[in-house]
Amino acid sequence: MKHKKPTRGNKSREIPYGVKLFGSISRARILALLISRAGQQLYQREIMYEIGFPLQPVQRELQNLLDLGIVKKVSTLHRVYYEINTSSPFFKPLREICGFTLEQKF
Repeated sequence: MKHKKPTRGNKSREIPYGVKLFGSISRARILALLISRAGQQLYQREIMYEIGFPLQPVQRELQNLLDLGIVKKVSTLHRVYYEINTSSPFFKPLREICGFTLEQKF
């Protein structure tokens, strides 16, 4: 007779696809937002308000995405803007994936 491994928390709670794929809800939401607005520049607080997360996780994930070359940073005199890097080799696959996962709730 095999013993089942104990589980934590509510077993019926399903992990959203975006979290499974991207590792965090905030990263998945940032990617979905920036991809849905490709060609548009958004500043940090705008991203923060749109996805409903505090500034610190938004800053952390934007830096991760910058390091990967998925996001571009554009500095002006008074603000720093972010946009999806459409010339990144990851852009087209991510756009297809986010097109699927946007239909799901992150």
